[in-house]
Amino acid sequence: MKKSLGAHTWALPTPVWLIGSYDKEGKPNVMAAAWGGICCSRPPCIQVSLREATYTHSAITKRNAFTVNIPGEEYWREADYVGVVSGRDTDKFTDCGFTATKSELVDAPLIDECSVNIECRLKKTLNLGLHTMFVGEILDIKADDCVVKDGAIDIQRVKPILFSPPDEEYHSIGSKIADAFQQKTPP
Repeated sequence: MKKSLGAHTWALPTPVWLIGSYDKEGKPNVMAAAWGGICCSRPPCIQVSLREATYTHSAITKRNAFTVNIPGEEYWREADYVGVVSGRDTDKFTDCGFTATKSELVDAPLIDECSVNIECRLKKTLNLGLHTMFVGEILDIKADDCVVKDGAIDIQRVKPILFSPPDEEYHSIGSKIADAFQQKTPP
């Protein structure tokens, strides 16, 4: 028998992304976000939902751009930190030892220490209540050679951090269980 748990934000798992932006003075800033995902195939788009109170919210609105940087599991402490403190009060790039590289395509920084960087031009915003959904058109994905296999990103090599909202814990990915889109007959 299933038990009703009520309305929560418990879609499992959620990503741990580091959202890069420049503030009004041009200083690079980063925040952690877990409310996000791919939202369109053509054109390729990704969405991230942020509270209006965040420093990054106004930066994205003003610059019409952001980056999604995917940290490996070894950066869980930095990811947690940039999700707890505000860029209004500290330089999170310096605090974490992150290197900001200016994107060639959008007005937002890439985080060199993240093996995957997604450059996004703001396409649409949607106020949903406490959060604003920022839809970014993906202009390019940059990935370190060490995480690319057969021309694509290998999740096992990236080792992305996953967030579990119900228990507020970080997790790593498990092992591959099967190839997708192969089951052509009933199981």
